[in-house]
Amino acid sequence: MGAVEPILVVEDLCVGYGKVEALHHVGIVVEPGQIVTVIGPNGAGKTTMLATVMGLLSRSRGTVRFLGENLKDYAVEEMVARGMNLVPESRALFGEMSVEENLQLGAFMRHRLGHRDHLETMAWVFEIFPRLKERRDQLAFTLSGGERQMLAVGRALMAKPKLLMLDEPSLGLAPLIVREIFRVIADLKQTGVAILLVEQNARAALQVADYGYVLETGEVSLAGPARELIDDPRVIESYLGLGGKH
Repeated sequence: MGAVEPILVVEDLCVGYGKVEALHHVGIVVEPGQIVTVIGPNGAGKTTMLATVMGLLSRSRGTVRFLGENLKDYAVEEMVARGMNLVPESRALFGEMSVEENLQLGAFMRHRLGHRDHLETMAWVFEIFPRLKERRDQLAFTLSGGERQMLAVGRALMAKPKLLMLDEPSLGLAPLIVREIFRVIADLKQTGVAILLVEQNARAALQVADYGYVLETGEVSLAGPARELIDDPRVIESYLGLGGKH
């Protein structure tokens, strides 16, 4: 039996804004059922990388292969239909719509393709996020920051993605909520969805990830199994602070 194909392969990715190159020859791989994290400082190019993979930025060179297929000329809707979904840092919810309506929108592409399992999928999302079930009729703009993040992830899950990309899911959240969000990310792995996690909270990200990349000034400066990176003196010094090992 042959080796299982990676979910995502990014090779030699270069992205420029005018004369400034935001990403230089970046390469990452996400295997099936894996949580892969990309950590690094603000402005390192992490969000640019996710946007390029999702097809939101066209000024790029290099290769992005999803499920073995080169995605160079696909529109975002086609990416979603093929099983890729991005939860942006902004969360991009519809504030004047209820929790349930936002979730239903997440299933729009599957519905268009003839799938009629959105109620079953919503019940599953409510199992993952019981708080969303309690607030299913509440307007999204009335939710707390943590609840909005749960709704953004829940809405992405409604599309039943094979690859879920999360951009800074812990941003602006209280520590207790951050722990809950990362617990959910770890649990999602058990459902078979692969996760590409971009995160400034390096410790939390490396604790749930299988593999990690450090992105600095547009380049991958370090890569390896997450449990090795969390003990790497360079990572501890730059991203985990004193006592990062403990």
